[in-house]
Amino acid sequence: MLAALLAVFLIPGITYSVAGSLRAEADRQFLESARAQVARTPTQALASARTANEIAALARMASARDAEAQQWIERHVPSTACVSKDPELAEYRAEVCERFSLLWQALVAERLSGWTLAGGAALLGLIGVLASLAFASRGLQALSFVLGWRVLVLASAALVTLQAAFAAWLSYALTIYLVEGYYPKLVLLVGIVAVAGALHALFAIFKRVRFEQGVHGHLLTSSEARKLWLRVRQLAAQIRTSPPAQIIAGIDANFFVTEQPLQVAGQTVSGRTLFVSLPLLRTLDQAEADAVLAHELGHFAGGDTASSAILGPKLHAFDAYHQAMAKPGLNWIAFALLGAYRWLFELAMSKSSREREFEADRVASTHTSGMAVARALIKVTAYASYRSSIENELFKQNDALSGRLGIGDRVASGLPAFSRSAQFLSLMRDSEIPHPFDSHPPLQERMTKVGCRIAERDYANIVCKAPAESWVDAINEADQVELRLWNEFESEFSAQHEVELAYRYLPSNETERELVERHFPPLTFALKADLSLEVSHAGMRLPNKSEIMSWDDVQELGYEDAVVGADILSITHPKRTGLPAEKTRVPLSIASKDRPMLKRAIESYWNRHRAARMLQGQMQPDAG
Repeated sequence: MLAALLAVFLIPGITYSVAGSLRAEADRQFLESARAQVARTPTQALASARTANEIAALARMASARDAEAQQWIERHVPSTACVSKDPELAEYRAEVCERFSLLWQALVAERLSGWTLAGGAALLGLIGVLASLAFASRGLQALSFVLGWRVLVLASAALVTLQAAFAAWLSYALTIYLVEGYYPKLVLLVGIVAVAGALHALFAIFKRVRFEQGVHGHLLTSSEARKLWLRVRQLAAQIRTSPPAQIIAGIDANFFVTEQPLQVAGQTVSGRTLFVSLPLLRTLDQAEADAVLAHELGHFAGGDTASSAILGPKLHAFDAYHQAMAKPGLNWIAFALLGAYRWLFELAMSKSSREREFEADRVASTHTSGMAVARALIKVTAYASYRSSIENELFKQNDALSGRLGIGDRVASGLPAFSRSAQFLSLMRDSEIPHPFDSHPPLQERMTKVGCRIAERDYANIVCKAPAESWVDAINEADQVELRLWNEFESEFSAQHEVELAYRYLPSNETERELVERHFPPLTFALKADLSLEVSHAGMRLPNKSEIMSWDDVQELGYEDAVVGADILSITHPKRTGLPAEKTRVPLSIASKDRPMLKRAIESYWNRHRAARMLQGQMQPDAG
């Protein structure tokens, strides 16, 4: 919220203060000059004066004790005359408030910045009102979000545009005020940066964002799982809600429902979707599984999935615009404002989401039993916690993963022993820690709500008890489907782990070097005059240099696009004790079509090296 306050008030506040100071200084100088001469100016003649020159001439004739003259002067200081509509002051106003003069600019800037400050305060108030609506009622969340989104996107674009103008004016006015001169290049530079930020904010408003969600799974037909489909329809009828249009079987460590379109197995499905986890179904007996299914169908009955289907694409588009504003420059104004509202709205959604979880648990306990709900919660939490620990251990390995990992088998075979280990209850409690952005309340609280609180000492016995019969037994070829899904998942898991290793390694052998170069191959960029620049995981070979400059010799990088002549690659080297940081400026005459690729390569390869240093705890501290 502090960032949002700064975004709204910082630049307009500085502008308002500087403009007010310039206005006050102009009035002060006028009063000093007029008072010094007022003793020689007749009161009547002074009162009839219409121009600054006339005032200066007549002031030499006034009496120093003429109170009426003093009052007239103070009533008609330049800043007051500039905003006066008195036709008798037209000539005077035209002279002291000449269009585009510094005083005229200060008055316009003061007025605009004042309006901007007032508008910013009103905008923050509106954000508070809309957030309150989202907290007050789930039914109002969609309306609140859409209104907030539209208002904030337009308001933030307007704020960026206005503050761009303020920043450009301040670069001129501040130098005039402080050093009685200005620097055209500074004004031009600030103006270009400000305008670029404003245009970026405006163009991002009209950028279309695609919203697609995918799930890894297998569409279960009625013929493949006739009994499961029948049970789901029976539960839906009992709960008085429409059954799902499709059931997707997968290997994720959860169950869920949605009404948003989904990509699954190369096709798009729409309408109500129920996702069931095959490995979890194997751990649950049919009564426990029924409790989970009833809980998910309760979300259909409560309108939760319909609400999410409406909000989901809008949240995605909002987040895309918000992320587009996460760039240096004045776009931080929009980024901070949007982020503040998103945070408040997320809190509101979290509150209602937790309430909906309790309601879905109540539905499940009503149509099955509180004991079935509680036992299912314990088993699902234990499975998810143990599986997460297995996957984390695999991902921490410093060698590339290969072959079949057997994650599903490891979890299934190791879960009973894990449930009796010293760390089991600790992990179970950790999974219960409430967080403002979690949609699921703590385990013990959920069990209490359904009237069946189970002691922690009994958790292990519940987890270890294998079901006599599960709904997996009613799915044709469930074993083959699950094995295929695990193989696909493990292949993707290994690929992601290899990418992680490419960012983790500082290659010390041929195997590590080959892995890094699969993702960061050596690149050569042709320059004019038969020169070249080479970029690799080790560093850069600059034009006309035989040695590679290691990334360890780079503290900061900058790239200046040339309008005419060669681009400049600016390299700041790490500081040495007692010495200032050295800099290298490398001219690069590169074709404009190759420039974006070169800049991306330099940035990504340097960031890879820095990430590797950080991950291995070898990042060199800044000297100085």
